[in-house]
Amino acid sequence: MNSPAKSDDRLPRLPHRRPDSNKGTFGSVLLIGGSQGMAGSISLSGMAALRTGAGLVRVATSRAAQPTVAAFEPSYMTIALADDAEGRISATARELIAETARHASVIACGPGLGRSDELTDLVAWLYQSLEQPLVVDADALNALATRQEVLAKPGGPRILTPHPGEFARLQQTEIPSADEREPAARRLARRAGAVVVLKGHRTVITDGQRVALCTTGNPGMATGGTGDVLTGVIAALVAQHLEPFDAARLGAHVHGLAGDLTAASLGPVGIIARDLVEQLPRALAQCAE
Repeated sequence: MNSPAKSDDRLPRLPHRRPDSNKGTFGSVLLIGGSQGMAGSISLSGMAALRTGAGLVRVATSRAAQPTVAAFEPSYMTIALADDAEGRISATARELIAETARHASVIACGPGLGRSDELTDLVAWLYQSLEQPLVVDADALNALATRQEVLAKPGGPRILTPHPGEFARLQQTEIPSADEREPAARRLARRAGAVVVLKGHRTVITDGQRVALCTTGNPGMATGGTGDVLTGVIAALVAQHLEPFDAARLGAHVHGLAGDLTAASLGPVGIIARDLVEQLPRALAQCAE
């Protein structure tokens, strides 16, 4: 079997910002997630998308979580979706999601979503129906893991961002060893016809042919919410016209670099995910240099 093509060492770059640009130039991100008691996850994704340069960010969340999500950040818009008795997004929200998605350059789903049979059906519908790029994370990945037949039927470009546990559930295998991470990620990418971002030490980014390893990041980032930040970063880069593999590759690098800048400033212990959000503009500026 031929060896996978290694990606060029030079990182992708965002297009130059013209003086006559407006918010429409930099794309519209729709984030779907959050539930009662888990409003922070999707809020971090929304803040990260803004700090990574998306022109417009909408956060669609359960009606129970919407006030909390809105309180985190005034610069994104929030959409209250119908919810169930547990404060999770309900299947009856599908029509509003479909209408809102028509106006988005890219959609991301999963952070804080929660688990239910209705949500599993909703994620499967999103994965198979949406033509726009879709970033799939967290509980949306867990939903897909129970619907293996859906994985190979994407409706458009897909970026899957599992941590090792989510990856094992998607592949229905054990967590891959360090030596197996790259070939295992390539197998999932080929099976799903997607870009896979297998998170962890030396995050693996692959579309099944090309492979890149992320060399930024540090152990201080091993804290809740940092993966939700990455979801927003990648979505914002896709909105700004990077193709999915390039967006995932640059996104992982920028996300890790923001963590490194945070550790250099605060130390490696006690970092929280919102610290990374605040460092994203500096990380992007360093990449542009």
